[in-house]
Amino acid sequence: MTNPERAADRAARRISRRWPVISGLSAVALAALLGLVVVVRANGVALEVDTEWMDEIIEHRSAIWEIPSLFMNALGGGLFGVLIVPLAITLAIVLINRPWAAGYYLVATVLSAGGVQLLKQLFGRARPENMLVTSDFGSFPSGHVSNAATMAVCLAIIFPRLWVALAGAAYTIVMLLSRTYLGAHWLTDTIGGLLLGAGVAVVLWAPVAAKLDGERELAARRRLERARQKGTPA
Repeated sequence: MTNPERAADRAARRISRRWPVISGLSAVALAALLGLVVVVRANGVALEVDTEWMDEIIEHRSAIWEIPSLFMNALGGGLFGVLIVPLAITLAIVLINRPWAAGYYLVATVLSAGGVQLLKQLFGRARPENMLVTSDFGSFPSGHVSNAATMAVCLAIIFPRLWVALAGAAYTIVMLLSRTYLGAHWLTDTIGGLLLGAGVAVVLWAPVAAKLDGERELAARRRLERARQKGTPA
């Protein structure tokens, strides 16, 4: 099998060589931001920004927004969001002959979900009282938003196209809004989930950047070769 790193560009190889620094700084920044969100809260009492945001949400609740919010709740959580969607995306990436990308995405998803549960148990933050759905223990961070952010960043790295990045960003923002709309999370919970999910994806990307870039280049060459063969008369 062709080594994908040989097909990678110099920038991707530099990222791989410097992955300890990039990963370390990303992890420290992520921990500091997550710690800040939690430390500034006063013994579990919601922050002012949380209560103000929640008051606005409750004031403007209507059936028009409840239906899409419940759809996002089902799409991003539970067995479907945590297991079926990641496995389906992983399988799809394998089928286009991108095994390194598939492995990267799957590991990032698993670690992101594990990190969410770890922080939920560690901080034990109470959820808002006006919830429209039933949720598990722990409000910080939001698992739905963390899953969405991990998916968005990973797919933007695997498929570096503007529309992929924009679609991922839009999906993550809609998920963030839906979680607070349903009263399942405080606003800072969703911000924490976003930072965790994106941070995990970036940290894990560094050591395999060259492999992902080279694998993508090799896949592009194969598509070009197939296109040439189809265009050649018999």
